[in-house]
Amino acid sequence: MARKVRVINVDGQQLGIMDTSQALDMAQSVGFDLVEVAPNADPPVCRIMDFGKYQYQQQKKKQEAKKKQSRIQIKEIKVRPKTDDNDLQTKVRHIRRFIEDGDRCKVSVFFRGREMAHKERGSDVLEKIVEMTSDVAKVEQEPRYEGRTMHLLLAPVNSKKIQA
Repeated sequence: MARKVRVINVDGQQLGIMDTSQALDMAQSVGFDLVEVAPNADPPVCRIMDFGKYQYQQQKKKQEAKKKQSRIQIKEIKVRPKTDDNDLQTKVRHIRRFIEDGDRCKVSVFFRGREMAHKERGSDVLEKIVEMTSDVAKVEQEPRYEGRTMHLLLAPVNSKKIQA
């Protein structure tokens, strides 16, 4: 503990440099706490304040900031290489809705059995989806294979989460 400290009163005015015991007595006479706010300064800076109230206000600020932060989710749409055009349009409408809500969308093409021999059909389906959603979405992760699936990640063009 430092012998001398710079003291700031409740109103934010500097009272000057004084002994620590004198600053503690001054804080207790006003009915507040002496809180060290800048320990690395020379001399350390202490403030006379209601520490319990200060902690409560900091906690409220954290809660408010947490409430305002947005969470981006990744939604997934699953298709097959033989998915028909009408079904594909329905899936694209879902993708558009997810993207407009500000979420990312993972499009997965699943291959079964002998469909693995025709991976280009899966690529064609993904290209068609990218083309149909190009006005609202951009490709964030290029198509890649993982076992019997092929993945693609779409993100909103403006990349801002829309607050409701």
